[in-house]
Amino acid sequence: MNLPNALTLLRIFLVPAFIYEVMEDHYDMALWFFLVAAITDGLDGFIATRFNQRTEVGAYLDPLADKLLLTAGYLTLTYKGHMDYWLTMLVVGRDMLIVGGAILYQMLTNALRMEPLMVSKVNTVMQIVLLVMVLFHLTHDWPLSTLVETTIVLVVLTTVVSGVSYAMVWTTRATHGRK
Repeated sequence: MNLPNALTLLRIFLVPAFIYEVMEDHYDMALWFFLVAAITDGLDGFIATRFNQRTEVGAYLDPLADKLLLTAGYLTLTYKGHMDYWLTMLVVGRDMLIVGGAILYQMLTNALRMEPLMVSKVNTVMQIVLLVMVLFHLTHDWPLSTLVETTIVLVVLTTVVSGVSYAMVWTTRATHGRK
């Protein structure tokens, strides 16, 4: 167990607390839990890379923690009526495609390595930014503006592009051998 993996586990453990606070309409606490979780996402990757503390466990735990946090965020805020259903289905659908594709790729090739694509990293950041904006709106009565609408467009674009990119990369690797 190293510091990056501990930060990733902290992010996973913050998910139920975040869900509880949203469900109880305690958006101020939900925002704080989400911000801490989002900061650990960037911090664990920075520490792992900067101080050569990457581990195989961390390579699997980090994307799992991201998917849990973001899925929880989108689903609970949609349930409470603060996010559009179609957007949440797109975000969750992409994650299901990635997880299903990873499982299928592993079953077919027995050679799965967790290698996030750059567009996927950008997508994660955009999804986090959008959730922070919505939570900030709920806690500070901040008007949803053109900035939020633009962020939604960027989330949609990066979600679609990253989902298609993963499907293409894994299909190519599975059919033509890993390059």
